[in-house]
Amino acid sequence: MLTIARDIALALDANAFAEAIGITPDPWQAKLLADPPRRGLLNCSRQSGKSTTVSILALHTAAFEPNSLVVLVAPAQRQSAELLRTIRQMHNQVDGLPELVGDSVLRVEMRNGSRIMALPGDGGGKTIRGLAGVRLAIVDEAARVDDELFAAVRPMLATRHDGALILLSTPAGKSGQFYTLWHNGDSAWTRVRVPASECLRISKQFLAEELKELGAARFSEEYELAFVDSDVAAFPTTLIESCFNRGATWLW
Repeated sequence: MLTIARDIALALDANAFAEAIGITPDPWQAKLLADPPRRGLLNCSRQSGKSTTVSILALHTAAFEPNSLVVLVAPAQRQSAELLRTIRQMHNQVDGLPELVGDSVLRVEMRNGSRIMALPGDGGGKTIRGLAGVRLAIVDEAARVDDELFAAVRPMLATRHDGALILLSTPAGKSGQFYTLWHNGDSAWTRVRVPASECLRISKQFLAEELKELGAARFSEEYELAFVDSDVAAFPTTLIESCFNRGATWLW
């Protein structure tokens, strides 16, 4: 009876599930786990816990929603495989979760029919087409993936009314879908911003050393989450955008 009550409690509360794994969520993580967005943008500093958060969501979804398909995408296969490795380690920390009946570097399958797959982003989405019915799609380092990859991922959610898409990244210039959605996406997107200064695990001394080592521009991008123009850009993005009048009316 105690086991059943515990399982119900973990199924209903992703924060309790995180605690069972051995992780005490930060306030922003706790809020996200309590009410996972259908469309989420996590603009979070390095080492702020964004990968940990989505790993908890991925495992919680797969464990307590039978026959769910969760996909992990990143610019390189190595990165999505590393995220899957984290999820596999979390699975080992909680007794009573559905057994892994299929387990490889790039895929796990649970006794309840759920699957978690690490997909490559290297081919610009050409090699990941064809998947459907995805319950949760996670795109890691989203500011650094090709736009074609987003075009390949979004249709995976089409046949599920509850299909969720979460993009997590630090900024990488003023271009790409992550930048566009962060600044111009509609209200359907939940935006979460966590600079390094708000992460208690990152010391002020470390940040001072990083600022000195990286320089102001790179530091502001990696730790303060600023969208900075590329060093090789001939003209700043704001100047280029000012040359276009998107409200103009065609005369022919």
